Order: sequence, then structure tokens, then C-alpha cells
Amino acid sequence: MKRVKMIVAYDGTNYCGWQIQKNGITIEGVLNKTLTDLLKEPITVTGASRTDSGVHSEGNVAVFDTENRMPADKICFALNQRLPEDIRILHSEEVAPDYHPRKQNCVKTYEYKILNRKIEIPTLRLYSHFCYFPLDVEKMREGGAYLVGEHDFKSFCTARGQAEETVRTIYSLDIEKTGDLITIRVKGSGFLYNMVRIIAGTLMKVGMGVYPPSHVEEILDARDRNAAGPKAAARGLTLIRLDYEKELEKEIHGENKNWSYTLCQDKIVSEGSAWLTIHRCTQEDFERLLIRVVHQAVRNGAEKVFVRDEEGAGRIIVGQPYGFYVFKNDDENGLWLVTQK
Repeated sequence: MKRVKMIVAYDGTNYCGWQIQKNGITIEGVLNKTLTDLLKEPITVTGASRTDSGVHSEGNVAVFDTENRMPADKICFALNQRLPEDIRILHSEEVAPDYHPRKQNCVKTYEYKILNRKIEIPTLRLYSHFCYFPLDVEKMREGGAYLVGEHDFKSFCTARGQAEETVRTIYSLDIEKTGDLITIRVKGSGFLYNMVRIIAGTLMKVGMGVYPPSHVEEILDARDRNAAGPKAAARGLTLIRLDYEKELEKEIHGENKNWSYTLCQDKIVSEGSAWLTIHRCTQEDFERLLIRVVHQAVRNGAEKVFVRDEEGAGRIIVGQPYGFYVFKNDDENGLWLVTQK
């Protein structure tokens, strides 16, 4: 048995998204069937990003397990002979048996394209959102700058049935205009449901002059989907690439006006330990920050997480469950020690 990783590109126009659904054809469904026919065994792929209906990809990642003896690096060529012309495997390779594309730290890059002119160009209609109202790109850049960094993006996601942590980090958000085509390119640690499309819809409102650029910060602060702009059309969105972390980051620093913390991970590999220092945090965000960052350290391999709250004792309660974790005193170091429930 071996695990194969694939880089998957597709035109999402004719598909009901990545994930298998009862109501239509999906990228995952086509891959499963085509791989099963090729390798003569039941195959189920696992994708890194479950893109929506009509969204495109130049670099989604998927894995599957197989007992077939075909070399992993040759599977892409054989598979492309059988796939429809709007799906292509750009690369395939064997990876470790425990490799999972959604459980690795990575930077995701998306692009959203807007065709900004009086009359639409038919050849671009499937890969850009058409907007006839003139957009001020400089104002869009000013508004987008408020989104860079670690924030609660609850205002910028479509709510789903289950509770979901809505804090994400955007590393960069660039907006360029070439001719009549505006491209919003955003890189982040991960994205919520419809997040990029809502960001695009909101920044278009800024570009139209409906919102001043500073209103984007007010939308963030509201933590309310109703405060943000509309969700832009799916056809303008493309998943460009996923860049996976090759070496564990030694120190992570998260900061905005609501919180500031440092997570030191340089001893995770050698000692299985991480240190979280909370420099400041509003009471409203404290418990969520504690759970989120401790869980990140544990997912990265920490067996022990030592926590110091610089704003004083009393906010961490011994024995109380915080997500999957409880805390006990570490009197020797004057810190809080996290253990699994």
C-alpha cells in the first residue's frame, strides 16, 4: 500500500464543487471513478481544499491510497489520458503513509478576478466577475490593508450548521489592475466558507464608494456577516497554490488590537514542549485564544504546553475543561501546564 499525492487543476464551470454531492457531478467524484477504473481497485481521494461550485483551481492537493504497482510519478500521465479535458493532474508523487493534505501547516493562495468595464467580454465570462461600475483600485487597496494579519473573520464567512473557529491569518492581500482586469491576490493560513468571495464583494463596495476604506475595519470588529458586503460570484475565484511548511516555525506571533501572544515551538522536536505567552487579550477573546493556540501547538507535535498570562493570574481555572485540554499549576516554572482531558 502506498499513498500518492496529486496536484489537481480544474475549470470548475461544469462542476458542483470539489466534494461529492447527490445533486451533480463533482471533481472528487470524477477523480474517484477515473482512478478506480485506472488502478482496478476502489479509490477514494482526500482533497486539501473543498472548493465551491464554479470555483477553479490551478493547484489543489489531493491524496489517495493504492496497492497498484504503477509508479506514483507516472500516475498523473495515465490518469490525464482518461480525465475530461477540464481536469488535469499536474504532478503526482509518493508521500508518507500518514501524510494528510488538511492536517499540514500551509499557506493558501487565491486569486479573485474582476472584469471592470462597460461591456462584458464573452471569453472572460467564466473566469471573472463582471462589474460595469468603475472601481477605485487604490481605495480597494486601502480597505484590504485592514484585513492583513490575524483577525476574527466571522463577518467574512457564510455561517454553517456547526460551530467553527473563525480566526484566520492573512499574510498578504494585493490588488493589481491590468487593462480592464482587476486581480485580488490573497495569501493566508486558511480560509473560512466563502471568505475570499465575501472579501471580494466587500472590496468592490469600497471601490464603488459605497463604503469608505476604513469601514472594512468596522466590519471586522462587528463579527457579523450582515455587516459585510455581498458574496461575489464563484466564477471569479481560483485556488492558485498550496505551499506546505517544510520546517516547523520556531516562533509564532499573533497580534491585533484585541490580543497579542507569542508561541515558542523551538523545543517541540527535541523535547516535545512549547511555550505560550499571552501578552494581552480581551476577556471576550481569552478562552478562544487559549484553546486555539494550545491546539495549534499540540497539532504541531507538542506533548506539553506551558502557558503564561502576563495580564495576571485568575483567568485560567485549574481543572476546568478548555476544549480538549485542562490546566494544572507548574509551581517550579510559575506557569500553567496543559494536559489532555
